[in-house]
Amino acid sequence: MSEFPTTRNRRLRRTAALRRLVAETRLHPASFVLPLFVVSGRGVTNPISSMPGHSQLSVDELIPVVKEAASAGAGGVILFGIPASKDETGSGAWDPAGPVPTAIRAIKDQVEDITVWADVCLCEYTSHGHCGVLDGETVDNDKTLPLLAQAALAYADSGADVIAPSDMMDGRVAAIRSALDSGGHHELAQCSYSAKYASAYYGPFREAAESAPTFGDRRTHQMDPPNVREALVEVTLDLAEGADMVMVKPAGPYLDVISAVRARTNVPVAAYQVSGEFSMVEAAAQNGWIDGELVMLESLTSIARAGASITLTYFATRAARALSAF
Repeated sequence: MSEFPTTRNRRLRRTAALRRLVAETRLHPASFVLPLFVVSGRGVTNPISSMPGHSQLSVDELIPVVKEAASAGAGGVILFGIPASKDETGSGAWDPAGPVPTAIRAIKDQVEDITVWADVCLCEYTSHGHCGVLDGETVDNDKTLPLLAQAALAYADSGADVIAPSDMMDGRVAAIRSALDSGGHHELAQCSYSAKYASAYYGPFREAAESAPTFGDRRTHQMDPPNVREALVEVTLDLAEGADMVMVKPAGPYLDVISAVRARTNVPVAAYQVSGEFSMVEAAAQNGWIDGELVMLESLTSIARAGASITLTYFATRAARALSAF
């Protein structure tokens, strides 16, 4: 019988303190961004049935949620607006009295030390639910660009810290950068949803944002799930157009894409743990099939391990508080 090797890998796994000491990937609350859904009115809290614990909120109800996230140490919030009325061009997206500009101003006035991201897309604002203006039943890429830029400028004027275009129109990063610079917002950062896939994991979000298309789907502009090299092309183009950060969406099913993007660029890489990922964990936890808190943290660790330095997640506040308990 050969002599037992002197190397014992279990030595560094013996205690929780040792495991923390040698951990190769570390989660930090400041890396989490909490998505929020803003509606018009006052005193409005509309629970989202497919996303337990989350609701559509009027601005007055939103502020305590943002304060809680900030108190937990979360790094930011990202706002999605649901307007009181919609039209063919999504004009509510750039209404300075709309839910997102109003929410940005209120957060900046009442909450300290948290970054405010503004998602830029027209799907929540158009009567047809598509991400831009239509030519027949096709989204017209070039006619959509100035409208996205107009929305981004409205959010910038309201005080947003990060503009995050999610529409996947070609050239939108450059169009938005030009509008921001012309409007005096040279310092404002832009995080592009560079690799946003046409994913089935978005189902609960469509309920939350009331953004389901009335016909067809978004496969003509969102990325095809089998493709990774195409994601690197998208990232390269967005950086050339002036993006300061890039994003992969969804996160969990696309860890390989996050890793590939991280290897390609030195700018911050964000990943969006989307509604379907959140809801699956919550449903399984509520049925007693998994430990929801441990799966939450494990899933977020895997996203960071793949290379994301920022994670947009509906778990942001809970995860931040859980980390403070360690």
